[in-house]
Amino acid sequence: MVIQSKRRRVLPGFGLSMGYTLIYLSFIVLIPIAVLFVKASTISFSEFWEIVTDKRVMDSYKLTFYTSFLAAVVNAIFGTLIAWVLVRYHFYGKRFVDALVDLPFALPTAVAGIALTAIYAPNGWIGQYFEEFGIKIAYTQIGIMIALTFIGFPFVVRSVQPVLQDLDRQYEEAAATLGASSSQIFFKIILPSIIPSVLTGFALAFARALGEYGSVVFIAGNMPMKTEIVPLLIITKLEQYDYSGAAVIAAVMLVISFLLLFLINFWQWRTARKHQVS
Repeated sequence: MVIQSKRRRVLPGFGLSMGYTLIYLSFIVLIPIAVLFVKASTISFSEFWEIVTDKRVMDSYKLTFYTSFLAAVVNAIFGTLIAWVLVRYHFYGKRFVDALVDLPFALPTAVAGIALTAIYAPNGWIGQYFEEFGIKIAYTQIGIMIALTFIGFPFVVRSVQPVLQDLDRQYEEAAATLGASSSQIFFKIILPSIIPSVLTGFALAFARALGEYGSVVFIAGNMPMKTEIVPLLIITKLEQYDYSGAAVIAAVMLVISFLLLFLINFWQWRTARKHQVS
Protein backbone atom coordinates (compact mmCIF):
# COMPACT_ATOMS: atom_id res chain seq x y z
CA MET A 1 0.00 0.00 0.00
CA VAL A 2 1.39 3.38 -1.00
CA ILE A 3 0.95 6.07 1.58
CA GLN A 4 0.76 9.52 0.06
CA SER A 5 2.44 12.07 2.24
CA LYS A 6 0.72 15.40 2.52
CA ARG A 7 2.72 18.57 2.82
CA ARG A 8 2.00 20.31 6.08
CA ARG A 9 0.83 23.85 5.69
CA VAL A 10 1.17 26.55 8.28
CA LEU A 11 -1.77 28.49 6.82
CA PRO A 12 -5.11 26.98 5.76
CA GLY A 13 -5.54 25.46 2.30
CA PHE A 14 -5.19 27.33 -0.96
CA GLY A 15 -8.89 28.06 -1.32
CA LEU A 16 -9.29 29.75 2.06
CA SER A 17 -5.97 31.62 1.87
CA MET A 18 -6.72 32.79 -1.66
CA GLY A 19 -10.16 33.97 -0.58
CA TYR A 20 -8.76 36.07 2.25
CA THR A 21 -6.11 37.46 -0.11
CA LEU A 22 -8.65 38.54 -2.72
CA ILE A 23 -10.96 40.09 -0.10
CA TYR A 24 -8.08 42.02 1.46
CA LEU A 25 -6.77 43.27 -1.90
CA SER A 26 -10.27 44.20 -3.00
CA PHE A 27 -10.96 46.43 0.00
CA ILE A 28 -7.47 47.95 0.13
CA VAL A 29 -6.59 48.30 -3.56
CA LEU A 30 -9.16 47.23 -6.16
CA ILE A 31 -12.33 48.89 -4.83
CA PRO A 32 -10.74 52.35 -4.22
CA ILE A 33 -9.19 52.27 -7.70
CA ALA A 34 -12.49 51.17 -9.25
CA VAL A 35 -14.35 53.99 -7.47
CA LEU A 36 -11.77 56.45 -8.83
CA PHE A 37 -12.47 55.37 -12.42
CA VAL A 38 -16.23 55.33 -11.80
CA LYS A 39 -16.09 58.92 -10.55
CA ALA A 40 -13.99 59.95 -13.54
CA SER A 41 -16.52 58.36 -15.91
CA THR A 42 -19.38 60.59 -14.69
CA ILE A 43 -18.37 63.33 -17.13
CA SER A 44 -18.50 63.29 -20.92
CA PHE A 45 -15.51 62.45 -23.08
CA SER A 46 -15.22 66.06 -24.29
CA GLU A 47 -15.05 67.30 -20.70
CA PHE A 48 -12.57 64.54 -19.86
CA TRP A 49 -10.34 65.52 -22.78
CA GLU A 50 -10.61 69.22 -21.91
CA ILE A 51 -9.42 68.57 -18.36
CA VAL A 52 -6.57 66.27 -19.36
CA THR A 53 -5.24 68.51 -22.15
CA ASP A 54 -5.40 71.71 -20.12
CA LYS A 55 -2.00 73.41 -20.19
CA ARG A 56 -1.79 73.64 -16.41
CA VAL A 57 -2.52 69.92 -16.05
CA MET A 58 -0.10 68.93 -18.82
CA ASP A 59 2.69 71.00 -17.28
CA SER A 60 2.03 69.35 -13.92
CA TYR A 61 2.27 65.89 -15.50
CA LYS A 62 5.53 66.76 -17.24
CA LEU A 63 7.05 68.24 -14.09
CA THR A 64 5.99 65.31 -11.89
CA PHE A 65 7.27 62.56 -14.17
CA TYR A 66 10.43 64.46 -15.14
CA THR A 67 11.56 65.23 -11.58
CA SER A 68 10.49 61.80 -10.30
CA PHE A 69 12.50 60.05 -13.02
CA LEU A 70 15.61 62.16 -12.40
CA ALA A 71 15.35 61.64 -8.64
CA ALA A 72 15.02 57.88 -9.15
CA VAL A 73 18.08 57.83 -11.43
CA VAL A 74 20.14 59.75 -8.86
CA ASN A 75 18.95 57.36 -6.15
CA ALA A 76 19.81 54.33 -8.28
CA ILE A 77 23.40 55.56 -8.65
CA PHE A 78 24.16 56.91 -5.20
CA GLY A 79 21.91 54.44 -3.38
CA THR A 80 23.93 51.61 -4.90
CA LEU A 81 27.13 53.38 -3.81
CA ILE A 82 25.85 53.74 -0.24
CA ALA A 83 24.83 50.06 -0.15
CA TRP A 84 28.30 49.11 -1.43
CA VAL A 85 30.04 51.12 1.31
CA LEU A 86 27.79 49.69 4.04
CA VAL A 87 28.43 46.10 2.89
CA ARG A 88 32.07 46.10 1.77
CA TYR A 89 33.70 48.48 4.27
CA HIS A 90 34.00 48.53 8.05
CA PHE A 91 34.34 51.90 9.75
CA TYR A 92 33.52 53.65 12.99
CA GLY A 93 29.86 54.66 13.17
CA LYS A 94 28.76 52.23 10.45
CA ARG A 95 25.63 51.18 12.35
CA PHE A 96 24.68 54.82 12.84
CA VAL A 97 25.02 55.49 9.10
CA ASP A 98 23.03 52.35 8.36
CA ALA A 99 20.25 53.56 10.67
CA LEU A 100 20.24 57.00 8.99
CA VAL A 101 19.26 55.34 5.70
CA ASP A 102 15.83 54.52 7.15
CA LEU A 103 15.25 58.07 8.45
CA PRO A 104 13.11 59.16 5.44
CA PHE A 105 10.82 56.20 6.20
CA ALA A 106 10.20 57.31 9.78
CA LEU A 107 10.29 61.09 9.34
CA PRO A 108 6.93 62.72 8.52
CA THR A 109 7.09 64.08 5.00
CA ALA A 110 5.87 67.51 6.08
CA VAL A 111 8.74 67.75 8.56
CA ALA A 112 11.17 66.76 5.82
CA GLY A 113 9.71 69.42 3.52
CA ILE A 114 10.02 72.16 6.14
CA ALA A 115 13.60 71.13 6.95
CA LEU A 116 14.66 71.03 3.30
CA THR A 117 13.03 74.40 2.64
CA ALA A 118 14.82 75.97 5.62
CA ILE A 119 18.15 74.61 4.40
CA TYR A 120 17.86 75.39 0.68
CA ALA A 121 15.91 78.67 0.84
CA PRO A 122 17.76 81.77 -0.43
CA ASN A 123 18.58 82.66 3.20
CA GLY A 124 19.06 79.04 4.33
CA TRP A 125 22.22 77.34 5.55
CA ILE A 126 23.09 75.96 2.11
CA GLY A 127 20.88 77.99 -0.19
CA GLN A 128 22.55 81.28 0.72
CA TYR A 129 25.86 80.14 -0.77
CA PHE A 130 24.21 79.16 -4.06
CA GLU A 131 22.30 82.44 -4.05
CA GLU A 132 25.60 84.32 -4.30
CA PHE A 133 26.15 82.66 -7.70
CA GLY A 134 22.59 83.29 -8.85
CA ILE A 135 21.51 79.67 -8.32
CA LYS A 136 18.12 79.27 -6.70
CA ILE A 137 17.28 75.84 -5.24
CA ALA A 138 14.14 76.21 -3.15
CA TYR A 139 10.92 77.07 -5.03
CA THR A 140 12.36 75.64 -8.27
CA GLN A 141 12.47 72.26 -10.01
CA ILE A 142 15.85 71.64 -8.38
CA GLY A 143 14.26 71.83 -4.95
CA ILE A 144 11.52 69.43 -6.02
CA MET A 145 14.09 66.91 -7.24
CA ILE A 146 16.05 67.20 -3.98
CA ALA A 147 12.91 66.48 -1.95
CA LEU A 148 12.02 63.48 -4.13
CA THR A 149 15.58 62.17 -3.88
CA PHE A 150 15.44 62.46 -0.10
CA ILE A 151 12.29 60.39 0.28
CA GLY A 152 13.29 57.78 -2.31
CA PHE A 153 16.90 56.79 -1.68
CA PRO A 154 16.22 54.24 1.11
CA PHE A 155 14.37 52.04 -1.38
CA VAL A 156 17.47 51.56 -3.51
CA VAL A 157 19.81 51.01 -0.57
CA ARG A 158 17.56 48.43 1.06
CA SER A 159 17.01 46.65 -2.26
CA VAL A 160 20.69 46.38 -3.18
CA GLN A 161 22.20 45.85 0.27
CA PRO A 162 21.01 42.25 0.90
CA VAL A 163 22.05 41.19 -2.61
CA LEU A 164 25.57 42.50 -2.04
CA GLN A 165 25.70 40.73 1.32
CA ASP A 166 24.77 37.40 -0.26
CA LEU A 167 27.12 37.83 -3.23
CA ASP A 168 29.78 35.10 -3.22
CA ARG A 169 33.22 36.71 -3.05
CA GLN A 170 34.98 33.67 -4.50
CA TYR A 171 34.08 34.68 -8.07
CA GLU A 172 35.73 38.05 -7.56
CA GLU A 173 38.80 36.42 -6.05
CA ALA A 174 39.00 33.94 -8.92
CA ALA A 175 38.75 36.73 -11.48
CA ALA A 176 41.45 38.72 -9.68
CA THR A 177 43.68 35.64 -9.66
CA LEU A 178 43.22 35.31 -13.43
CA GLY A 179 44.39 38.91 -13.89
CA ALA A 180 41.09 40.80 -14.12
CA SER A 181 41.21 44.46 -13.14
CA SER A 182 38.94 46.05 -10.54
CA SER A 183 36.75 47.63 -13.24
CA GLN A 184 36.44 44.32 -15.09
CA ILE A 185 35.45 42.52 -11.89
CA PHE A 186 32.80 45.14 -11.16
CA PHE A 187 31.27 45.35 -14.65
CA LYS A 188 31.51 41.65 -15.52
CA ILE A 189 30.74 39.96 -12.18
CA ILE A 190 29.24 42.31 -9.61
CA LEU A 191 27.08 44.62 -11.72
CA PRO A 192 25.15 41.87 -13.58
CA SER A 193 24.31 40.30 -10.20
CA ILE A 194 22.93 43.48 -8.65
CA ILE A 195 21.21 45.00 -11.71
CA PRO A 196 17.80 43.36 -10.92
CA SER A 197 17.86 44.72 -7.36
CA VAL A 198 18.95 48.16 -8.60
CA LEU A 199 16.00 48.19 -11.00
CA THR A 200 13.71 47.14 -8.16
CA GLY A 201 14.94 50.02 -6.01
CA PHE A 202 14.63 52.39 -8.97
CA ALA A 203 11.01 51.34 -9.57
CA LEU A 204 10.12 51.72 -5.89
CA ALA A 205 11.80 55.14 -5.64
CA PHE A 206 10.13 56.28 -8.86
CA ALA A 207 6.68 55.13 -7.69
CA ARG A 208 7.18 56.78 -4.31
CA ALA A 209 8.20 60.06 -5.93
CA LEU A 210 5.18 60.14 -8.25
CA GLY A 211 2.75 60.28 -5.35
CA GLU A 212 4.78 62.42 -2.96
CA TYR A 213 3.08 65.51 -1.58
CA GLY A 214 4.15 66.47 1.93
CA SER A 215 7.88 66.98 1.41
CA VAL A 216 7.43 68.73 -1.97
CA VAL A 217 4.63 71.16 -1.25
CA PHE A 218 6.83 73.37 0.96
CA ILE A 219 9.96 73.51 -1.18
CA ALA A 220 8.24 73.64 -4.59
CA GLY A 221 6.78 77.11 -4.39
CA ASN A 222 3.60 75.74 -6.04
CA MET A 223 3.58 78.11 -8.99
CA PRO A 224 1.10 76.93 -11.67
CA MET A 225 2.78 75.72 -14.88
CA LYS A 226 6.20 76.07 -13.24
CA THR A 227 6.55 74.21 -9.94
CA GLU A 228 3.10 72.69 -9.43
CA ILE A 229 3.12 68.89 -9.10
CA VAL A 230 0.15 66.64 -9.88
CA PRO A 231 -0.70 65.70 -6.24
CA LEU A 232 -0.91 69.40 -5.37
CA LEU A 233 -3.13 70.05 -8.39
CA ILE A 234 -5.44 67.23 -7.28
CA ILE A 235 -5.66 68.75 -3.78
CA THR A 236 -6.46 72.13 -5.36
CA LYS A 237 -9.29 70.58 -7.38
CA LEU A 238 -10.70 68.94 -4.24
CA GLU A 239 -10.57 72.23 -2.32
CA GLN A 240 -12.59 73.77 -5.16
CA TYR A 241 -15.12 70.90 -4.87
CA ASP A 242 -14.24 69.78 -8.39
CA TYR A 243 -14.30 66.08 -7.52
CA SER A 244 -14.74 64.90 -11.10
CA GLY A 245 -11.76 66.95 -12.27
CA ALA A 246 -9.61 65.60 -9.44
CA ALA A 247 -10.69 62.04 -10.26
CA VAL A 248 -9.85 62.49 -13.95
CA ILE A 249 -6.36 63.84 -13.21
CA ALA A 250 -5.75 61.06 -10.68
CA ALA A 251 -7.01 58.36 -13.07
CA VAL A 252 -4.70 59.47 -15.88
CA MET A 253 -1.82 59.66 -13.41
CA LEU A 254 -2.61 56.15 -12.24
CA VAL A 255 -2.73 54.68 -15.76
CA ILE A 256 0.54 56.31 -16.84
CA SER A 257 2.27 55.28 -13.61
CA PHE A 258 1.06 51.71 -13.98
CA LEU A 259 2.33 51.49 -17.56
CA LEU A 260 5.74 52.90 -16.63
CA LEU A 261 6.09 50.58 -13.65
CA PHE A 262 5.00 47.63 -15.80
CA LEU A 263 7.74 48.44 -18.33
CA ILE A 264 10.34 48.81 -15.55
CA ASN A 265 9.34 45.51 -13.95
CA PHE A 266 9.33 43.80 -17.34
CA TRP A 267 12.83 45.11 -17.98
CA GLN A 268 13.87 43.88 -14.54
CA TRP A 269 12.43 40.42 -15.26
CA ARG A 270 14.20 40.22 -18.61
CA THR A 271 17.49 41.29 -17.04
CA ALA A 272 17.20 38.76 -14.20
CA ARG A 273 16.26 35.97 -16.62
CA LYS A 274 19.15 36.81 -18.94
CA HIS A 275 21.53 36.74 -15.99
CA GLN A 276 20.23 33.32 -14.86
CA VAL A 277 20.60 31.86 -18.34
CA SER A 278 24.14 33.15 -18.72
